Amino acid sequence: MNRATATSTDEWQTAASAPETADARPSSPRQADLAERRPPSSDAARVLRILVLSTFVVILNETIMVNAIPRLMREFSVAATRAQWLSTAFMLTLAVVIPATGWFLQRVTTRAAYATAMGLFLTGTALAAAAPTFAVLLAARVVQASGTAVMMPLLMTTLMTLVPVHDRGRVMGNVMLAMSVAPAMGPAVSGLLLQLGSWRLIFAVVLPVAALVATIGVRRLTNIGETSATRIDASSVTLSAVGFGALVYGLSGLGEGSRVTHVVPPAVVTAVGAIALGAFTWRQLRLQRRGVPLLDLRTFTFRPFTIALAVMCLAFMAMMGAMILLPLYLQDVLRLSTLSTGLLLMPGGLAMGLLGPQVGRAFDRLGAPRLVIPGAVLLAVALALLTRVDVDTSSWFVLADHVVLMGALALIFTPVFTSGLSVLPPHLYAHGSAILGSLQQVAAAAGTAVVVSVMAARAASASAAGASPTRALNTGLQWGFGVGAALAAAVVLIALAVRTPRTTGEPGPTP
Repeated sequence: MNRATATSTDEWQTAASAPETADARPSSPRQADLAERRPPSSDAARVLRILVLSTFVVILNETIMVNAIPRLMREFSVAATRAQWLSTAFMLTLAVVIPATGWFLQRVTTRAAYATAMGLFLTGTALAAAAPTFAVLLAARVVQASGTAVMMPLLMTTLMTLVPVHDRGRVMGNVMLAMSVAPAMGPAVSGLLLQLGSWRLIFAVVLPVAALVATIGVRRLTNIGETSATRIDASSVTLSAVGFGALVYGLSGLGEGSRVTHVVPPAVVTAVGAIALGAFTWRQLRLQRRGVPLLDLRTFTFRPFTIALAVMCLAFMAMMGAMILLPLYLQDVLRLSTLSTGLLLMPGGLAMGLLGPQVGRAFDRLGAPRLVIPGAVLLAVALALLTRVDVDTSSWFVLADHVVLMGALALIFTPVFTSGLSVLPPHLYAHGSAILGSLQQVAAAAGTAVVVSVMAARAASASAAGASPTRALNTGLQWGFGVGAALAAAVVLIALAVRTPRTTGEPGPTP
């Protein structure tokens, strides 16, 4: 994508020494040359519209299988723990593939990366629609996830390349609309389609839509920036796959607790992942001396990026914990149906998405701290209120609290993503996006593991004390939401260090 080679050590240290006032002006001849080669505003807007629409389609499919699990268990005669792999494998594939996208996006053109992403997604979707066995369906989900893993960093990297700093909040807000509404719509859409017929309808409906979007995109997409013919380091790929994959798998296993019997204990898998990730980090630091890392860790020399990453990871942990616990509470405590649960949680996702553009525009005017700090406080309050839910709580209260929760996340994510990536030089955009995407998956698995483990332990303790199954589960859920509130309190503290990069008056596109 954007695609200067490594800058000198002096340039890196200079850029990192004053990150909180990082200027958007090109800091090197290569960056200035890139700015001059930006396509006209109308072309840039078209590129972003295509990528946003495509990302919406592929992300929608990430959550669209939630309601189909019980039906698939019956049709393929598989246990719940095995059927759940349709979701776990998707997340695991993202964790394994995304780290390599930093290298991949620098090596290929925008159109080639887009064609690869949509080609994989379409192949996986078609295979899933016709899957004769559960194993084929699982493989199809892995292929789908591989396309998603390329599309998400491609969108973020292209956005950072095309849009000047002063306009990124508004454009990122539109991007967050698609990325937030799609997961929120997934369960409701699947619930409706399952009411109409077979689970295969889920893929049969998505396939022509994705094919139409892909056809338009391949025909009209414009290549952005230059490519760089760097070699890929096989050791880095292996260590990355083992590190991120084992870490996400192990943490997910810890979250499952005693409900699932594992051949290898999740704690051991998690430790192996951590060791492999340490070796991967060491390998990248060595390769950076030659300018050929798989994932350039010099992004961490920019303090605003590191702070934004910390805020994002903790907020994502809290969000994933709430997303796991709320359906359990609504279905097993309040006794709502699966479809009713999806419909009740949809307004929160829609609110987050619809607030995205407004938050983006506010970011351009007000900067990051005035949005992220109130958002973090609201997040902590919303999760703290959920620690009070019980068997008599009104579902309307849960709906309202969930809307506040998702609105708080909108106040956090758009400014954090924008300000964090904006301080990086153009040739690090792909690497910064890949790091954000990879650690999102780790944070999701970690948040799930911590929250579910606490919930299960407290529920077991309450049950041993004589509480009914429903009351015991409710007690565990309250403690789980308490963990989320504690994570949100940490977000508040770190958010105090968030800063806004300086901007220029350069105009930008509107996707």
